[in-house]
Amino acid sequence: MSRKYFGTDGIRGLVGRAPITADFVLRLGWAAGKVLAGNAGESRAKVIIGKDTRISGYMFESALEAGLVAAGVDVLLLGPMPTPAIAYLTRTFNAQAGIVISASHNPYYDNGIKFFSAAGSKLSDDIELAIEAMLDEPMTTNQSGDLGKVTRVDDAAGRYIEYCKSTVPMGMSLADYKIVLDCAHGATYHVAPAVFKELGAEVVVIGAQPNGLNINDAVGSTSPEQLQQAVLEHEADLGIAFDGDGDRVCCVDQTGEVVDGDEILYVIASARRARGGCPGVVGTLMSNLGFELALRAQNIDFERANVGDRYVMAEMRKTGWLLGGESSGHIICSDVSTTGDGIVAALQVMHALTDSARSLFELKSGMSKFPQRMINVKGVNKAGLASNKEVSAAVAEVETELADKGRVLLRPSGTEPVIRVMVEGEDAEQVGRLAELLAVVVQKALAE
Repeated sequence: MSRKYFGTDGIRGLVGRAPITADFVLRLGWAAGKVLAGNAGESRAKVIIGKDTRISGYMFESALEAGLVAAGVDVLLLGPMPTPAIAYLTRTFNAQAGIVISASHNPYYDNGIKFFSAAGSKLSDDIELAIEAMLDEPMTTNQSGDLGKVTRVDDAAGRYIEYCKSTVPMGMSLADYKIVLDCAHGATYHVAPAVFKELGAEVVVIGAQPNGLNINDAVGSTSPEQLQQAVLEHEADLGIAFDGDGDRVCCVDQTGEVVDGDEILYVIASARRARGGCPGVVGTLMSNLGFELALRAQNIDFERANVGDRYVMAEMRKTGWLLGGESSGHIICSDVSTTGDGIVAALQVMHALTDSARSLFELKSGMSKFPQRMINVKGVNKAGLASNKEVSAAVAEVETELADKGRVLLRPSGTEPVIRVMVEGEDAEQVGRLAELLAVVVQKALAE
C-alpha cells in the first residue's frame, strides 16, 4: 500500500505549503493519537515531542499538542532537543512514541514531522499506514474528562547529556584536547558543548546562537568552512560539526581538512577492530570505494544498502553488525544508540583518539578516498532508466574502461525529476570525463 504523506524520513516540506501547515499538523497529531491510544491497551497513551530551533517549530509543537490531547493522549514537551535525544527519551519515559519537529539539514523555511516508536526506532509500516488512514476520518474531540494532559520536561537536556557520556568508557578524559564545536544554530546548541566540557575538553563553540531563522545557514556539517577556519585560528586538535537536528556529524582535523562520514566510520571501525570487535560495517550505494577497500584490508566486511538510514539500519539488523552509516555523516552505532546520533558518533571518534594517542589526521590516513564525480541530470524520465538499452550500453562501456578500479552508479532522485550519475575511480581526470559522457547519454536517451 503506497503512502500519501510519509516518506523515508517522516513528512517534510516547505512551511505553509501542504502538508506542512498548521491545520494538517493538528490533524496529524489527532490521527497519530487515535492510533497510538488504540494500541496502548487499558493504560493512557503517552507521547513526547521535541523540536529543533527553526521558528515554525513553536507553531507545529502547539498543533501536535492540541491534536494529541484531543485524542486523549498525554504529552511530554521537551523543547529544542536533538533528534536522537527524542529517540532516547522515548524509551526512558516508556512513551508509546516520540515526535520530532525538524527538517534536519534543510533551511529554516522547511520543516517536517518524524516519529519514533516506543523502542526509539522508526515507526513500523503498519503504524504509518494506520495513521494515514485515520487522517481520512472526521476529527473529533474527547470529552473533557478523557482529554490528554501536557507536561513540560525540565530536565530533558541533563538526561541526554548524561546518556551521551555513558556511551564511552567511564573515566575517559578529553583534558588533552582542544575542540571546536559547530552546532549549526540548531538543536545541539545547548547540549553538545556541555557533553564535551564535562568530559574535560577545552571547547570553542560556534554556531550556537539560534534565532529561528539561521539554522544550517553557512554553518554545521553541510557547510564546514567556518569550522575549518576556526580550527586553524584556534590551533585546535580537531573540529566537530553537527547538522540542525543533531543526527549527522562531520569532523575537521588539525590541518583544516574535512573528515566526512566515510572517514569517520573508518576511524571508528578501525578502533573497534583493534579492540577485537567490528566484523563488518554497513554503508550505502554512495559510500566511497576507497572506504570499502580500506575496511577489507583490515578484514572488516562491508555491505552496501540503499541511501537512507532506514535501509542502513535494516541491513545492520540483517547482518548483525553494530556499525553503519552514510557519507553524509549519519552514523549509527547500534550497540549504544537506536538511531543516527551526531554527538554519540563524535564521542566514538574521541574514544579512538584517546585509545591510540594519535591525531585524527593520522587515524584517517589509512583510508584513501577515490575521486568521485556526481552529476545531477535534470528533466528526465526516471521511470525509463532501468529498461533503456542505450543507457545500459553506455554504463557497460564505462565499467569496462574502469575495469576493477572503479564503479558507476545511476540513481533516480526520490523527490525530484533528476537522475544522479556517479562515477568513481582512481584517476580524477578519467572519472570526470566518464561522468560527463554518461550524463550526456542519460540526458539524450531519457529526455522528457
